[in-house]
Amino acid sequence: MSERPHVTGLDVDPETRCRHYHSEFDRIAIRFHCCGEYFPCFQCHEAVGCNNKSVWPKEQFNEKAVLCGACGNELSIRDYLDCASSCPHCAAPFNPGCSLHKHLYFEV
Repeated sequence: MSERPHVTGLDVDPETRCRHYHSEFDRIAIRFHCCGEYFPCFQCHEAVGCNNKSVWPKEQFNEKAVLCGACGNELSIRDYLDCASSCPHCAAPFNPGCSLHKHLYFEV
């Protein structure tokens, strides 16, 4: 079994919740296009990330760039955007409110 990717952020728990987003359903991390590192949220990236913000272009939506904090499965961006707020691998629910921030991570 492969090791889970490292998630950088502020007060990150084992399911990728952080200081900014820590409800029961906040359990994804996003690999940022600009630096290739996983962060729980855009605020963590702003606080301790690369300072070179860029979003994933649509033509790269097949890249694995979303990590389920429950099972450690990496989802493609397309799979994440189409998943209806639950992990297609383990069925753990994701926060549906994250869709309000997708423009911060992905080209819309």
